[in-house]
Amino acid sequence: MTVADITVALGQRAYGIHVGRGLLARAADLFAPVLKQRRVFIVTDSNVALLYLNPLSESLQAAGIQVGHVVVPAGESSKDFDQLARVLDAMLAAKCERSTMIVALGGGVVGDLAGFAASILLRGTNFIQVPTTLLAQVDSSVGGKTGINTSAGKNLVGTFHQPRLVLADTDTLVTLPKRELLAGYAEVVKYALLGDADFWSWLEENGAAATSGTEAGHAALRQCILTSCKAKANIVAADEKESGARALLNLGHTFGHAFEAEFGYDGDLLHGEGVAIGMTMAFDLSVRMGICPAADLERIRTHFTATGLPTTLPKTGRSAALTAEKLLSHMAQDKKVKDGAITFVLTKGIGKAFLTADVPPDHLRETLNSALAA
Repeated sequence: MTVADITVALGQRAYGIHVGRGLLARAADLFAPVLKQRRVFIVTDSNVALLYLNPLSESLQAAGIQVGHVVVPAGESSKDFDQLARVLDAMLAAKCERSTMIVALGGGVVGDLAGFAASILLRGTNFIQVPTTLLAQVDSSVGGKTGINTSAGKNLVGTFHQPRLVLADTDTLVTLPKRELLAGYAEVVKYALLGDADFWSWLEENGAAATSGTEAGHAALRQCILTSCKAKANIVAADEKESGARALLNLGHTFGHAFEAEFGYDGDLLHGEGVAIGMTMAFDLSVRMGICPAADLERIRTHFTATGLPTTLPKTGRSAALTAEKLLSHMAQDKKVKDGAITFVLTKGIGKAFLTADVPPDHLRETLNSALAA
């Protein structure tokens, strides 16, 4: 079983990312260097619990590690104050201590929720990320962003709280529905589009295999995970709290988060699907501004369509009720807003993303209206 190790270089708070197969069975040994006591508390969701809670718990217990847990409902709707309170109450009822390791077992929702709870429990406890979705393995489990959603928007309440370890067992991806796998692949594409044109070309050749869900495509999928994690690790090490270059990782997210807020976080639009649509729109806006070749936008649309990712919103009652004004209202509450101006991640072409608040309102409205009409 080959394990690849990547380091997020944050000085004394540096941590490793382990990527490989069969890692849940080896969790006790991999956890050992960062445990302060032989005790962990696992946060997971109702879907993941059926598949991986017992295997992880049993592997830890076999090594003499005491295990507690709480299970939240699966889905984005669990990232709210009610479930946060429930998780914290469960931790306190289990008499978790500051030296108890919190373990986030699941996708991005569980990682964000458990990480936020760990950051405020007893004024701060350590946690480990055990991501079980592609989106979490390539993006949300790395970098220390934690938080919950509110009626005002996505991830508007949270903390920066770095994990002590990330354990990405690629065998867990075998059980992912194809739609969830594709949602994670959107974040893989993001790393190529924002700064790695060679990786983009590789994805055009290998993306279909990586998202096939087959044993034959596993090597390509593993390469996607390693390349994405290395890219994010480098960016986080250079700009941990998003004061500059790390904001590039939001390519497609300003648009995508606005769509998610309007769709209600109930599964009609997955995060990765919103990001794919948002990245398409970021390139569309860049083309309208005359700074990006139109051919690059068409390459993106072609690749997304070929792999099964959306470039336009699903046709539902919610999408029919959307307006540019509603989207702009959500975008105005984006975390990157400064002095009332929205900071966008735009592009001069594939692999050439940059930050700017200088976006002509007419071009922005044209992009929004075009997306709503598609």
